[in-house]
Amino acid sequence: MTYKETIEYLYDSVPMFQKVGAVAYKEGLHNTMQLDRNFGHPHTKYNTIHVAGTNGKGSCSHTIAAILQAQGYKVGLYTSPHLKDFRERIKVNGQCLNKDYVIDFVQNERTFFEPLHPSFFELTTAMAFKYFAECDVDIAIIEVGLGGRLDCTNIITPKLSIITNISFDHTQFLGNTLAKIAGEKAGIIKPYVPVVIGESKLETRPVFTANAMKKNSQIIFAEDNPEIINYESKSYKGIIYTTKSFDTIYGELGGAYQIKNTETILCAIKELQQLDFNISDNAIKTGFANVVEMTGLAGRWQKIKEHPTVICDTGHNVGGWEYLVKQLKAQKCRQMRIVFGMVDDKDVNTIMGMLPTDAIYYFTKANNKRAIDEKTLLNIGKQFNLKSNCYYNIKEAYNRAINDAKDDDFIFIGGSSYIVADFLNDCV
Repeated sequence: MTYKETIEYLYDSVPMFQKVGAVAYKEGLHNTMQLDRNFGHPHTKYNTIHVAGTNGKGSCSHTIAAILQAQGYKVGLYTSPHLKDFRERIKVNGQCLNKDYVIDFVQNERTFFEPLHPSFFELTTAMAFKYFAECDVDIAIIEVGLGGRLDCTNIITPKLSIITNISFDHTQFLGNTLAKIAGEKAGIIKPYVPVVIGESKLETRPVFTANAMKKNSQIIFAEDNPEIINYESKSYKGIIYTTKSFDTIYGELGGAYQIKNTETILCAIKELQQLDFNISDNAIKTGFANVVEMTGLAGRWQKIKEHPTVICDTGHNVGGWEYLVKQLKAQKCRQMRIVFGMVDDKDVNTIMGMLPTDAIYYFTKANNKRAIDEKTLLNIGKQFNLKSNCYYNIKEAYNRAINDAKDDDFIFIGGSSYIVADFLNDCV
């Protein structure tokens, strides 16, 4: 099979949450354990860091990977979903695994895994763990797919666990209270393995503390000892942080939510140093300043063009939009134009109620079975007095926004990771 045929086989043969949603979710670790046993427990052959949380997992995982790379470690990075190419999910020192590896893995292993009927994520996780072992990485940053306790990445015993934050998302799987969601994500805490909590709330802090106590695990709340003294946003050019322990750091990522992520990352780095990882101040500064180039991170308040300014961001739930809305409202422009779409397992009404009412909206849908129809979004938008029209796909919506815009307008593309993925594939 060619690479394209192999990817189509994976998409068609194993259920993929990115494509079909809830029916792809498989509770329990049976398949994962079977796959892991077949491949000789590859995740035991290198150090790992496990990253869970509702928002910020990707930014934290990529930045920590960049810092470790800058220090000279050989670093595996496993994240999801991908935006343009499946291979974005599995990287070593910022380089995607090659196409031949994907082809060979499927051809050589399908007689074993097909009878198991694994999910797409179960199979991809097994591929990642095997690839990292064969690449002889020093350490791998492993991002949780969904939840934590029953996520198939949870077979690892990491050197450090990180839980970025908790807000409402995937409630059909994780529970309908913050405490229940926190309990699922706290499932990644392992005996005697320290855990960093990026942000906590009154409902979640006792859950994290209780889980850590049961596991005899040291728990560190980043917010209890903040590193950032002050910061200065450089609009689309990142953020300059003044910190207690690391002097001045330039962060390439410019979203307002990155300030919380940076606190989490710096707390995690200090813990890694306590665990005898050699991480210099220079490596920290280099990783923060060059995370996009070093790891290929995309879609985080990413500037696409000027005149008009075009920004895209993968924020896709209420927690993410709490930050995005503040940042959008702070933009100075003649007219804001928002190209917007969502998928059907998100709280669309709450997010729509948060959106700025002085913008012009171009509602559309991603090329995804879970996408909410653009006409449905248009009708919901009218309930919130949003000035809008709808378009069949992202290309139509974006082209219309660009044609309508003046040089001093501001265009934002988002609402879903899949909207951003289609945008980067079809319009950039």
